[in-house]
Amino acid sequence: MRPVTRPQGKRRARKPLDPARQAAFDVLRAVSERDAYANLVLPTLLRERHISGRDAAFATELAYGACRALGLLDAVIVHAANRPLERIDPALLDLLRLGTYQLLRTRVDAHAAVDTTVEQAAIEFDTARAGFVNGTLRTIASRDEASWVAELAPSADTDPVGNIAFTHAHPRWIAQSFADALGADAGELRALLASDDDRPLVHLAARPGVMTAQDLALAVDGEVGRYSPYAVYLSGGDPGQLDAMRDGQAQVQDEGSQLVARALTLAPVEGTDERWLDLCAGPGGKASILAAVATGTGARVTAVEPTPHRAELVERTLRGLDVEVLRVDGRETGLPAASFDRVLVDAPCTGLGALRRRPEARWRRQPGDVPALAKLQKQLLAAAIALTRDGGVVLYATCSPHLAETVGVVADALRRQPVTALDARPLFDAGREPMPDLGPGPYVQLWPHRHGTDAMFAAALRVQR
Repeated sequence: MRPVTRPQGKRRARKPLDPARQAAFDVLRAVSERDAYANLVLPTLLRERHISGRDAAFATELAYGACRALGLLDAVIVHAANRPLERIDPALLDLLRLGTYQLLRTRVDAHAAVDTTVEQAAIEFDTARAGFVNGTLRTIASRDEASWVAELAPSADTDPVGNIAFTHAHPRWIAQSFADALGADAGELRALLASDDDRPLVHLAARPGVMTAQDLALAVDGEVGRYSPYAVYLSGGDPGQLDAMRDGQAQVQDEGSQLVARALTLAPVEGTDERWLDLCAGPGGKASILAAVATGTGARVTAVEPTPHRAELVERTLRGLDVEVLRVDGRETGLPAASFDRVLVDAPCTGLGALRRRPEARWRRQPGDVPALAKLQKQLLAAAIALTRDGGVVLYATCSPHLAETVGVVADALRRQPVTALDARPLFDAGREPMPDLGPGPYVQLWPHRHGTDAMFAAALRVQR
């Protein structure tokens, strides 16, 4: 019997990526090419392409997972391909990342992970580079993640922080900053980094005075939060499609951020309590809680946001609430000095405390970002103190535990400004359940592995001129 042969000149039709893998690949390309944010790109793609259910969950796992594990994936690819990253075409590299993530961190069959990636490489490029992808992925597939980590990670004996950082796919400098912030509890570093790789629950905040957390939980089939009286945990689905969200009764907001806004309203002030200020209001989540609480107390809230598109988000979030929104620089607002009773400074920061919600952020931030941000934070805090009257309170917060952005900024204010530190712990430990492990005070540092929140820092300062 003669063997079956393909007619000369004809090639086998290549099979493109399935919709879920294609969506994940397109997210990786957007992150690489345009510095896009994965958590903004992917939901749009899923809606536009009508990807839902298990396919949407698979696309989400691949896109976010590959973004989080980027450093680990790249180290394995470099070793298996025997060439540096800069010698690999960027689109081909993103395909390799997609395939490598499936091989090392999912239960996808190795044959399927390799073949789908190789087929797409042939479509995107040519058979030669498809062969390169095939050889690289087959080398990677010959071992599991633990084996690759054991070979490529820094020694646990000589560089324990580097070893943990590599194992949990974090840049070493970030892992070191977390260890520094943990201080005597640095033994929790492994658990902290692991929590960054867990897919976080979506946290909703019921608008105070409009809807209770219990009613919101019933309406969205969620679970009432542990600490914030406004919090509801949502296990899945698109929160943007919820009636409570569309009607302005609730918003997506990490429970830690809810607690920060609430802490300002609970801080003891001396004298009048009529004017509140959110000095760094974008995108408006904390300002909305302040305004909703203020409605019941007779206070008036002013929100400051200089960036036009973020100011628009603030105005949209605060629709229906009595809030004055100013599009000015928080360092030079033009507002009268010593005119506010309570001021919130949720300062721009590296965002290291929210890495689990921003998959690519850990690889985008650099140590050189910190000094400029710390300078800005000190300026904003000084401006806030100048705007606060005697006996009033400033609450300084960041979504970063980096010491230069937290205690370093506050220490500078305590040294240079007419303020004293209040114990912030009671302001956070007044919710549904006692908050564990808030530390020795007077500041509060929340952690995802302890509290299930972003790593928010907060310090309460009383102005005393």
